[in-house]
Amino acid sequence: MCSLEYAAVNCGSKLPQSKVKYNPTMLKALIFDFDGLILDTETPEYLAWQEIYKEHGFELPHDEWGKIIGGYGLSDFDAAEHLALLLSSSQRAQGRLDSVSLRSRHQLESFSAIERESVLPGVLDYIHEAKRLGLKLAIASSSHHAWVDGHAQRLGIFHYFDKVICADDVGSGRTKPNPDLFLLALNQLQAKKEAAIVFEDSPNGVKAANHAGIFVVAVPNPVTSLLNLESANLILKSLGDISLNELIKRVK
Repeated sequence: MCSLEYAAVNCGSKLPQSKVKYNPTMLKALIFDFDGLILDTETPEYLAWQEIYKEHGFELPHDEWGKIIGGYGLSDFDAAEHLALLLSSSQRAQGRLDSVSLRSRHQLESFSAIERESVLPGVLDYIHEAKRLGLKLAIASSSHHAWVDGHAQRLGIFHYFDKVICADDVGSGRTKPNPDLFLLALNQLQAKKEAAIVFEDSPNGVKAANHAGIFVVAVPNPVTSLLNLESANLILKSLGDISLNELIKRVK
């Protein structure tokens, strides 16, 4: 077993700077991020922009892109605006390519790819085991309900979640890395922060959980695996690598 104090040594993770109080004996709720954690929307979005940038002779700045994954609290980077400015400055554009047309092309290509994606490995096993254990489930996402609810219904998992909390439910500019989404999820699930675990894939999401004082497990995807997730309490390569029961034992 892996105690919270020794998680960094025995579980391959590092603790956040602020102390997180977590009591596995009173575990009541699991809170899941959506994009990149349940459904890998982030890799198709990144690859689509990467291809568009390369087509025009530029490289998508990975560091800047990483700052907006999971929320816009760390940066106001806009890939379409950024590329339009580069094209305008270099005069490489053939014809008029503004941010609107670039964004439209990206949405068409990335949305098409996302529609072909399915639930990420291990997610359904965690959901089913959580239900067997009588745990409450929530999604807390910086995306909007139209996006999250639609894909969750397409994937056939929407009905499993007791609450779905999205950007629409918190104040403007209060998505991750702000804690509002997670605090609202706790409130609606009627669960204390010590009785919950958050599953996240991005630095913004991990920071939001840290700020909310909730134990957070980072499960990066191919894009976010290149980002700094060291403030997570535990880092897993995939939810398919360890069962929920084993995870609960590991953090006792």
